[in-house]
Amino acid sequence: MLENIEFANPQFFWLLLLLPLALAWYLFTRKKQLATLTLHSVSGFKRRSSFLSRMKPLLFVLRLLAIAALITAMARPQTKDVSTRTKSTKGIDIVMAIDVSSSMLAKDLKPNRLTALKEVAAEFIKDRVSDRIGLVVYSGESFTKTPITSDKSIVLSSLDEIRYGQLEDGTAIGMGLATSVNRLKESKAKSKVIILLTDGVNNSGFIEPATAAELAVEFGIKTYTIAIGTNGKAETPVAYNLDGSFRYAFREVEIDEDLLKSIAESTGGRYFRATDNETLSEIYEEINKLEKTEVEEIRYTNFEERFRPLALLAGGLIFMEILLRFTLFRSFV
Repeated sequence: MLENIEFANPQFFWLLLLLPLALAWYLFTRKKQLATLTLHSVSGFKRRSSFLSRMKPLLFVLRLLAIAALITAMARPQTKDVSTRTKSTKGIDIVMAIDVSSSMLAKDLKPNRLTALKEVAAEFIKDRVSDRIGLVVYSGESFTKTPITSDKSIVLSSLDEIRYGQLEDGTAIGMGLATSVNRLKESKAKSKVIILLTDGVNNSGFIEPATAAELAVEFGIKTYTIAIGTNGKAETPVAYNLDGSFRYAFREVEIDEDLLKSIAESTGGRYFRATDNETLSEIYEEINKLEKTEVEEIRYTNFEERFRPLALLAGGLIFMEILLRFTLFRSFV
């Protein structure tokens, strides 16, 4: 019960040092307070100790307890209830543009590039508690999988549904970036960000990546670009087997890094290269740190005074002392 108690004026506890001094004074002057009678002999008196006479110090104890309770009340014991409310002061709208071309099924990341990306992106989405996020997927063309929303469950569900084969194969980087810009251009957020991931070169679509990057600059949209794929060769789908499954072969990894660097630099973002699962995870962690949402924490503190019971206790003890002094102990006062 006492662990939640705080004292507004703890300096009053110094007054408790007077109590030992008062006790010493009482013990020193106690005999002087009693009337004395000198007799030549007490042989004719029966010696008997009175119970009330032995209990007389109780009056002084009651007074000391009353003073201690009063000093504690003056220190103002109180309980403190603190509640907090957070308010986002700088929201960020983020669109994740994800390449879903057949090369994203390459097995240089485990189990493949697309699955590894989805796992890392899901953790990133969960960390962005105060932000709105949308998803754009692209290969030979592009479309909005999820408009920007603060409902993370919708975004995570949509991310899980992303599969190869939803679009014509190819790598339309310009289309993916342009669609992402279109999702963010009307946003009123203080900061707008695109995270564009690809594992190839721009070979499809009717919008050039440079044109899409200019649109991003015009609307104040920062773009982080991520090239995913190991250096050298990777086990990549090259054809279909008779049963409809992919036939894999080792092919040279081709990524237009110069293009991705140019997009990131022109829009104020950064370029990253992910060659394995660990690097990909570290990249998203780095972006998470770079794009911090400012959150204002408002604290409400409610104090409830607890000195009243102590003041009443002090008054009750004083009243009890006075009552006993003028009733049971009247003949000793």
